[in-house]
Amino acid sequence: MASKEGGQAFAPVLAAVATMQGNVPRSEKTQAHEFLEKFQKSIEAWTTTHALLQSPDVPVEAKLFAATTLKGKIVFDLDQLPPDSLLALRDSVLNLLVAFASGPRPIQTQLCVCLASLAIQMIAWKDVLATVASALGSNAGDCVLEFLKILPEEVTEGRKINLSEDELLDRTKELLQDNAEQVMQLMIQYAQSSPTAATNPRLLDCITSWLREIPAAKVVESPLMDVIIKALDNDVSFEAGVECLCTLYRDTKDVDESLPIIQALYPRLMALRHKIAETAEAEDLEAFKGITRMFAEAGEAWAVLIARLPSEFRGLVEANLECAARDWEREAVSLTFIFWYELKQQITIEKFVEARMNFQDIFSQLVDIMVKHLEFPNPEEGETDLFGGDREQEEKFRQFRHSMGDVLKDCCAVVSVQDCLGKIYQLIQQWVAKYASQASNDHVPHWQELEAPLFGLRAMGRMVDPEENTILNQLVPLIVQIPDQEKVRFQAIMALARYTEWTALHPETLEAQLNYVISAFHHSSQEVVQAAALAFKFLGTDCQKLLGGHIGQLHSFFESVLDKLKPTSQEEVTEGVAAVVSVQPLEKIYDSFKMFCDPIMARIMNLANNAQDEEGQRAVADHLQLITIFVQVVTPIIPFGEENPAVKYVGEILPIMTTIVMNFTSSTPILERVCRCWRYMIISYRTAMIPLLPTLAQSIASGFEASREGCFLWATDAVVREFSDGAEYVDQATSDAVFQFYEQQALAFLRILNDLPPENLPDVIEDFFRLSSDAVRYYPKKCISSSLAVPIFSAALSALTLQQVDPLIATLHYYRDLFGFAFDKPLVSEFTSPEGEPYTNPPEVREAVKGLIASQGQPLAQRVLTGMMFTFPGDCFPDASGVMMTMFELLPQETGAWLQTTLHMLPAGTMKPGEAERLLKNISDKVQSGETRKIRVLLQDFTNSYRRRNVAPRDGLGRLEATRFRFSG
Repeated sequence: MASKEGGQAFAPVLAAVATMQGNVPRSEKTQAHEFLEKFQKSIEAWTTTHALLQSPDVPVEAKLFAATTLKGKIVFDLDQLPPDSLLALRDSVLNLLVAFASGPRPIQTQLCVCLASLAIQMIAWKDVLATVASALGSNAGDCVLEFLKILPEEVTEGRKINLSEDELLDRTKELLQDNAEQVMQLMIQYAQSSPTAATNPRLLDCITSWLREIPAAKVVESPLMDVIIKALDNDVSFEAGVECLCTLYRDTKDVDESLPIIQALYPRLMALRHKIAETAEAEDLEAFKGITRMFAEAGEAWAVLIARLPSEFRGLVEANLECAARDWEREAVSLTFIFWYELKQQITIEKFVEARMNFQDIFSQLVDIMVKHLEFPNPEEGETDLFGGDREQEEKFRQFRHSMGDVLKDCCAVVSVQDCLGKIYQLIQQWVAKYASQASNDHVPHWQELEAPLFGLRAMGRMVDPEENTILNQLVPLIVQIPDQEKVRFQAIMALARYTEWTALHPETLEAQLNYVISAFHHSSQEVVQAAALAFKFLGTDCQKLLGGHIGQLHSFFESVLDKLKPTSQEEVTEGVAAVVSVQPLEKIYDSFKMFCDPIMARIMNLANNAQDEEGQRAVADHLQLITIFVQVVTPIIPFGEENPAVKYVGEILPIMTTIVMNFTSSTPILERVCRCWRYMIISYRTAMIPLLPTLAQSIASGFEASREGCFLWATDAVVREFSDGAEYVDQATSDAVFQFYEQQALAFLRILNDLPPENLPDVIEDFFRLSSDAVRYYPKKCISSSLAVPIFSAALSALTLQQVDPLIATLHYYRDLFGFAFDKPLVSEFTSPEGEPYTNPPEVREAVKGLIASQGQPLAQRVLTGMMFTFPGDCFPDASGVMMTMFELLPQETGAWLQTTLHMLPAGTMKPGEAERLLKNISDKVQSGETRKIRVLLQDFTNSYRRRNVAPRDGLGRLEATRFRFSG
């Protein structure tokens, strides 16, 4: 029994663990979580975890938590202990491991990780394997195997807690390379002495782990190879055996170097081919998947060799084909997909043409197999839902079909597109011959056999040349006569949508396709209607010139269907008709634009007058998007100085949009769509918009002031980009006015930031600093000499207190772009000289940026470093360290001092002894040697280590909230 005092010491921990696992209010679990998180990082955890693990009365779940916590202490907090106590710690962990040598397995595993982590850090401990083996004794073979398996994993993971790079390399050699032969002999000895070795997954896991260090050739030539093969005959060891064999393949990917090993492995693998049929006939799905994986991964690893020696390795390709063909549940075939891709990549190279010819028959059969697998399941008797209501299974099947479509593309590359299309045509013809006479709109027999080849046809689309004149001429007329079963009609329309480039070159087929697609807009199935909208978009886009003379009919169609469609389909149909409008003669562009857009604007005004709720506002926004599509697509090319007919129409609707903005200042969807439209007016029509620019800028500025929405800054950004200093056809007065517009927006932003905390403005902050980055790029001298330079710099400091990725990255990019102008040739500059030379930075700009950093660098260094240590998401680290690295390049002494000041402000006890000094010295060395680029790595390693120790949650807490564990002995 544990002592009463010991029990009292860990009683709060036990109580917190019980709370985490119990059915208690969330607030209590949160308190318990916070308590345990703090406990895991405390010095007391060293003794308490030992007491928990040694006490017979502690529940097994709490002991697992203790073992996991002890692992975290050894990995992150070893410096909390006196150096002379490490031997005692090692011995106590060994004693614990002896106590748990027979299980439970999860605790045993955590203790093995503890011991491995200690072995990495205790450089003076030289006889690691001998010590562990001696302590555990001959009766703890499984426990020894567990430790041996874990040691390479932990070393390879490279936890650089107390070790320098050089120390870690030396320790890796001592623990792995120097012990590889000894471990090999231990595993062989165990395999030969234990009658159950071939059925022990731990031995196989150990072999797999040590293949990091032991060459594959040694394993293949040793008695261990027989163990791996025999393991495949036993359910207990099968999965571990498959993993071990696949690891051997991965070690032989360099086929030139590994040819003798492959020649030894290949016959042993092919001797297992009979298992494909056996596991399939027994309907043992897991075993069948394992066997499939073995053949597929062998093919992936040896694809180059298969291409070089197609006759010798044909059996492996056939085995993969057999796996694909026999997969009755469509669960294993996806394991072969990478293999087919890798083999295709090789045999379509000209020098492997012989292999391509050799395998064409196999890829031809693969087409048939894939199309068969594409078929929807037949529902159970009396069931109408194809998947019995299992939506997850349905979604999985949909994703699976698209992956099979990629395999069909691979087949096209090997066999030829005509042959693959011919198979599709033949399958559709066969269905027509057998069932067409029995089919009606109410009943389409065996429709799956028709729908699957249509999907295959759609999937192959990218591989088919638009000039193909053999199969599609026969196939397309057949498709437009296909019966009106929902899924078949959907797939037929989607297939036609894939071949609209072909249709543009075969205009005689357009009318029938267009009628087939347009009639589908009245279908009862929303899926079919959505497919029709997508197909119409591509017909309009790719066949725009063929349809150019039918603008009146298209307008009637557009008006008749628009209000019946979902927003996405509205956009697609709009894109199709806008493409036709865009090819109208110049003198008809304005009238055509107006003919389509005036009714949309009327809908917008009507909807806006009645938009009392969120749904009504969303409808306004969706229709505004349709106007934007016309602005994006209808972009006539007009000589500079002449009136653009599209801009003429845009000028008519601009006041209406401004009114909508001012009436809906709190509707984010409407404001974003209006700003998107304004942005594309600038992007599409550029200098033709100059007459409208003052009005548009005022509308954007007023909208931002009234709404405080970042989308207005996004629209401003387009203006800044298109009308910057030196831009083609932009006069200096316009450029100057645009910069003043930017400053006006910046002032408005600064006022907003003064009123509200940054956490209330993440989107506005993101948009403002993306805008400011572009302002710096396009107006460097004006930005840096502006009276707003320091206030904007300071505002960015406030933004760095956020914890969301996007605004943080935008802010860090602003700093990096700004700092780039402290160098002679900033990489971020958008300018070149008239001769095409890179922009050279004036000295006054360089000095102004350096002065800005010198005056504001202290708070910036502090904010960036503490952000990396405490609050920044991981995705921000590259840019954050990039900011610091640039500061070191520009002002090395000052930045070093700022860094030192920041480190001294950290809470006591959160850094290891001498850690700050080592970091500063290493940085100083890099600065003096001119290796400032390496400072990024030093900062990232330091902040990652600090964060893992002091900020990030430790392992084990998440498990406590899950359901109770099942522990095996």
